[in-house]
Parts: sequence; structure tokens; C-alpha cells
Amino acid sequence: MIQSKVLLVDDHEVVRSGLRRLLELNKALVVVAEADSGEQAYQVYGDFQPDIVVMDLSMPGMGGLEAAKRILQRHPSARIIIFSMHEAVSFASQALKAGVRGYVTKTGAADDLMMAVNEVLRGKTFLSAGIAQKIALQTLMGDDDPLQQLSSREFEVFRLLAEGRKVEEVADMLKISQKTVANYHTMIKQKLGVTSPIEMVRLAMRHGLIEE
Repeated sequence: MIQSKVLLVDDHEVVRSGLRRLLELNKALVVVAEADSGEQAYQVYGDFQPDIVVMDLSMPGMGGLEAAKRILQRHPSARIIIFSMHEAVSFASQALKAGVRGYVTKTGAADDLMMAVNEVLRGKTFLSAGIAQKIALQTLMGDDDPLQQLSSREFEVFRLLAEGRKVEEVADMLKISQKTVANYHTMIKQKLGVTSPIEMVRLAMRHGLIEE
């Protein structure tokens, strides 16, 4: 039997070992590597060339969104599934825009992840029912999500700044210069029509990016 190789990325070892057990119940899957950060995921991907990546979004340093984007830039055929606590449509939309093939919420049905892995391995896209419903509703209602205007890099900078991180912290986490972060900050404010840090935080809260 040919097994599909899986890379697990989550900063919690307990979560990774649970995922490993769950995925390996399917004899057609084998977890070949694990990573506890976006940076490590990017390196490990090149070493193991897995068939599928299951990755968390919120991790110290480079988050899952940025890591997915970098992996896909270098390996366009990479099949990545985001497995996250975040249920905000903005996260799922940005992940799909970056080229991710699946978005599964940790609060969804237990077999969602297995279904996602099987679907994505077959070349399809998979979204948790709750997320798919929210995206459909947003489209139906014609709700204009201003965050859709942001590129995935701008979105990450916006999210980190709204969380209250300093420019130098963001630069360090995303491995870019402080000047670049400042430029992104200016672009973000123009695109979203916000002028103060308070407005930025309110917008992030309204779209479920940060807790109230």
C-alpha cells in the first residue's frame, strides 16, 4: 500500500500527538514529520516533501498563514489544510486566497479533519460546515468585508498590530524590516480607512480576529 506522507504543524505537543494518533488510524496515512512553528514547518517541508500538511494558524513567531504562503511560493503544488481554533471568516478567506486547500475548525465535527485530508488528497478543497456556511451567508448578504482588500501579508501585519504588538516585534516575527512593517501599516490604514490604533482594534474585534 502506498501511504500518503503527512506533516503536522502545531506549537502544542499534546495536540500533535493526538492528531498523529487520529490520522494514523487511516492506514493510508503516515506522519513523517512534525513542526512546532511556522519557520520550522517551512524548513521541514523542503526536507520531507509531504503529500499533505495539517497546520495550526496561531503559533509563536511566524504564524500558519505566513508559513503556508511561503511554502506555497516555493512549492506551488503543496496541499495544506489549516486546522484552527479561529472561526472568523476573514481567516478562512485569507487562507484560501493564499492557496490553502482546506480549512477545518478545531470545534467542528470530529471526522471533519479526516474528511478534509481525504478530499484534499483527491485534489479537492474542504471547508468545515460552519465556515462554509458563514462564507456563503456573507456572499449572499453582500456583506462587504473590508479585510478582503488586504493581501495575506497585510492581513498578518494588521492582525499582529491590532493585537497590540510593536512594529519591531512584528518585523521580527515576519522576518522583514521595521521600515517594511511601517510601509504596510500605512497601506493598511489607507485601504481600511482607519486613522488610529483604537479604530484598528475595533475593526479587528468586529471581524473576530481578536477577543473582545
